[in-house]
Amino acid sequence: MPSYSMGQAARLLGVSSETVRRWADGGRLAVARDGAGRRVVEGAALAAFARERGAGPHAVPEDDVPTSVRNSFVGIVTGVRTDDVAAQVEVQSGPHRLVTLVTREAVEELGLDVGVTVTARVKSTDVHVDPA
Repeated sequence: MPSYSMGQAARLLGVSSETVRRWADGGRLAVARDGAGRRVVEGAALAAFARERGAGPHAVPEDDVPTSVRNSFVGIVTGVRTDDVAAQVEVQSGPHRLVTLVTREAVEELGLDVGVTVTARVKSTDVHVDPA
């Protein structure tokens, strides 16, 4: 399970690092300490918090990969449901909730799980999800 620094959490939530620190200090956002003593937010906790807030980043990442897909949403995976063949992936990006159906194999290959940062790309009726 990934964990995020306070700055990374702030970027994903679309707020300042200081805001994330205040939320952590006030008990609104659960944090832990990494091996170096720095405060980190576990991916699942950040995904739950993002879902509750319904807020997050709105910009395309700076190191975006070249693609013809023009609508990109950086977000955090807030839900993954799989069966034998298919999977449903839910992403919270700012106030936008995106849900896509992909193969179970794709979810496994991309390492998609609750709390993972992704870029959802929307083209016409297709949504492409890339690990960030």
